Amino acid sequence: MRRQLRAASFAVLITAAIAACSPRAEEAAAPAAEPAAPAAPAITPVAESADVKPFAIGAFQAAALRDGALQAPNDNKILATNKTQKDVADLLIANGLPADPIDLSVQPLLVKTEGKVVLFDAGAAALFGPTAGKLPASLAAAGVDPATVTDVFISHGHGDHIGGLVANNALAFPNAAIHIQAAEWASLKGQTNMASLVAIITPKVVEFQPGADLVPGVKAVDIKGHTPGHSGYLITSGDQSLLYIGDTMHHSVVSVQQPDWTIAFDGDAPTAQASRKQVIESSAASGQRIYAVHFPFPGVGKFEKLNDTYVWMAE
Repeated sequence: MRRQLRAASFAVLITAAIAACSPRAEEAAAPAAEPAAPAAPAITPVAESADVKPFAIGAFQAAALRDGALQAPNDNKILATNKTQKDVADLLIANGLPADPIDLSVQPLLVKTEGKVVLFDAGAAALFGPTAGKLPASLAAAGVDPATVTDVFISHGHGDHIGGLVANNALAFPNAAIHIQAAEWASLKGQTNMASLVAIITPKVVEFQPGADLVPGVKAVDIKGHTPGHSGYLITSGDQSLLYIGDTMHHSVVSVQQPDWTIAFDGDAPTAQASRKQVIESSAASGQRIYAVHFPFPGVGKFEKLNDTYVWMAE
């Protein structure tokens, strides 16, 4: 009997061991698989038109958006205030441009990242007359609803960069955080002619310090001299990047080939001139891709060394 009980017990153990090794038991014992991470939202392409020029920054979808144009006489009151009309005329003619007037473009930058729709500067709205203020139409042509814009990064507080933040006495981008360097925001709040705009945008303003990492893929770049808190932005996706230079430079010939020529809009001219030279030289050396809001539309290209000067090479 005892021998039978031992045999029976052994049979039970063997049966249990086999059952434990069966596929059904392994399935039961296996830990539950972790739920798959949600896929990143697709970045929808931007529609191209005469006023919208799409391009890529790595995986990001970007586009130059035409806001309009500005024009200045060659009278040494705006560009090259420390030179003569002939100096400017000779330089422009040598580069195949008319000597007078001087044309500038205005094109805020749109960037679509994973889960964000971002603008860099907001154009002039009605502050510079009928030749500017076309950003809303360009956004519509690009298929972008202003309500879907999540962030607006302001380079500085001049009207051709912030006027478009407001439409019909309300926020033009009602769901967007408005990022502006702290020193620039303090300066803007002190400008009485901007009091109405400041009051409207204040609830949405997010201040940052020079050089801050802002949202994934966007880093502030401190470029001194133009205004108290003027900021560029380095936009990076993978191994590709684009440097948005704001008003570091205004004209694709004058500002690049003669960075020491004084621009009337620069609050600290010597510092602004040094900043221009540094950005041009370092970007040319590294091959950094540039976005220049006032260069001829669409404002995308690079600086290159040519003999003893530098030139703008548009894409």
